[in-house]
Amino acid sequence: MILYWILLILTAFIAYLFGSLDTMVIASNFVFRRNLRRLGNEATWFSNFRRVYGLGGFLRLLVIELIKDIIPILIGGLLLGIKGHGEVGRAFAGFCLVLGRLYPAIYVFRGGSAALAMVVAGCAASMSVGIAAGLVMLGVIIVSRYVSLGVFAGAFVYAALSVVMLGESIMLRLAIFTAGLVLIKHIPAIIRVLRKREPRIGFAEDITYKLDE
Repeated sequence: MILYWILLILTAFIAYLFGSLDTMVIASNFVFRRNLRRLGNEATWFSNFRRVYGLGGFLRLLVIELIKDIIPILIGGLLLGIKGHGEVGRAFAGFCLVLGRLYPAIYVFRGGSAALAMVVAGCAASMSVGIAAGLVMLGVIIVSRYVSLGVFAGAFVYAALSVVMLGESIMLRLAIFTAGLVLIKHIPAIIRVLRKREPRIGFAEDITYKLDE
């Protein structure tokens, strides 16, 4: 029993730590060799990054985020797998990953949207649930151009499908807790969407930089 608790604590620490790591900092130091934070903030950052690095650069950034989120899930599965509960270890790691992404202690508990982390955590609990949540999230973002609305919709689908597909189990509780974290975190953003105060992302080519030439 003591070993089981040690494995749980170790899984929680590793997953929370990975969730707290800022992908922008990692990408700036080890991949792009440039401080990406200087490209802008909020809505302007994405358009500036796309202009400088294009689709290939965005995919590289996405891969970095994906690898960062998958590693603690695998570790959680391996650690709890020692006691024959690999699936629980992956689901628990997913919960701690999202917790670290939303409330990182090293950044005074001010985190991001946990969009990709939520999908990875969903896949750790059930591949079908995670993929469905990710597709809904992406679809809502493309249609509405509100990232927060897409993530909120994805979290809702994540919770609803978990109830249907996971049954009464610790996996269900972990999935509900994970989705609940995301839903609660995004309530202020949804209020801003309803009041039309939330910035939208743009998919059209940004050519405003040409005015400076």
